[in-house]
Amino acid sequence: MFDWNDARYFVAVAETGSTLAAGRALRVSQTTVARRIAALEEALGLMLFDKRRAGYALTPGGETLLAEARHLQTSAQAMAEAAAAQKRDGTGSVRLTAEESFVVSVLPPMLRDLRELHPGIVIELDATEELRDLEGGAADIAIRVSKKLEGGGLVGRRIGEDLWTVYCSREYAEAHGVPHSRRELASHPIIGGGGGHVGRYYSSWLRDNGLEHAIAMTQGTATGLLAAVRSGLGCAALPCFVAEPDTTLVRCLPPATGMREIWLLTHERLRHTPRVRIVLDFLAERLRHHARMVETSLKEREAGFAAPPQTVTLPTTRIRE
Repeated sequence: MFDWNDARYFVAVAETGSTLAAGRALRVSQTTVARRIAALEEALGLMLFDKRRAGYALTPGGETLLAEARHLQTSAQAMAEAAAAQKRDGTGSVRLTAEESFVVSVLPPMLRDLRELHPGIVIELDATEELRDLEGGAADIAIRVSKKLEGGGLVGRRIGEDLWTVYCSREYAEAHGVPHSRRELASHPIIGGGGGHVGRYYSSWLRDNGLEHAIAMTQGTATGLLAAVRSGLGCAALPCFVAEPDTTLVRCLPPATGMREIWLLTHERLRHTPRVRIVLDFLAERLRHHARMVETSLKEREAGFAAPPQTVTLPTTRIRE
């Protein structure tokens, strides 16, 4: 099989009549052109030129192949131009994966604004508690909450710490009061569950704090857990990143110092793809802004606590009595 790149040397010599002139046109040495023509003739098993003192003249076989060589050169140039245009183009689909609670509560206004700024980008949103394989191409961008990053070739930005604490609804607080300790919390209905690793994380915390007996309902998903708290059914531990900005909720206890972090990630092979870069930069700025708002809210509410702060560390340390 011949080297496709040699077609351009063939066309250049045919059009200029010499390896010297072809070398000047292609900005390579005359020796390089002569060597590539010889390699092409050997690969094809066909003499393309008569080498004369006056220059290179096409053989009948060369004349027959010249049109095909020009077509091959045109196709190669079109392919290169299309690839360059794609590199510059900030349009197309971007597959974004995140936990369900992020998809329902945090991302919608951000993605609305992204759409207004970049209408050519289509977001394919995957709400899941599973860790999608970015290296294997299961998603382009992931918002991941984890103790450590898993998967090769991941690049991205740390958004903040994954803090959790107990919340109830304002309606519930008005009717039943707000629990401010483990002892008080044990007398209130607890909503358990959450599904996936959120459920495992939460179940561990309930068990460590001796609150399993207070569970009044379990939810199979993180959004179900959030919806049950909003409905006024009882109390539940929720991620501050999701729950703190919700004005319908009341924080019962100061937040935990968590062991997990929130990351915005992509794979290194995609980091310079324009549409992926646009979404990555946009979400990084908006998610970090959201994280700062949550931090400010936590500090302001902390200052408003009348009782001494009650420590909550998820998932292994118990709440103080």
